[in-house]
Amino acid sequence: MDGGAIRRRLALGLAVLTASGLLAVASPGHAEAADACSGRKVRTLPFATGSVSVYKRNGYVCAVTVAKKVSGRKLMSVSVQARGSRPVADSGWYTHHAGPVTVHAGHRCVWVKGSVGSGSVSSGWILC
Repeated sequence: MDGGAIRRRLALGLAVLTASGLLAVASPGHAEAADACSGRKVRTLPFATGSVSVYKRNGYVCAVTVAKKVSGRKLMSVSVQARGSRPVADSGWYTHHAGPVTVHAGHRCVWVKGSVGSGSVSSGWILC
């Protein structure tokens, strides 16, 4: 291989790495969390430091808490409770989102809660 071919391959490799890096930076962080739940989005519960997205599919309800600002690890949580059942929850120190958590609700109401740092939301019984 001559010097020109080596330079072309290096340039191509650098271009591919640069493009993949730009895509990673430019892609919205919320898409990652939204992809975690399947089904159709039925509610968004906003609060001061984030929001909880609620999805429903074939009797299952899924929820994800997403932080409004991505800046270091924060205490986050999300929980979903079908009426008559125990809540399913996820909490911990996360940078972007907590969850997803999924419950089988059938045609029962659900109670969704979420928090990011000092902000939180509690839905009350919904999707009845």
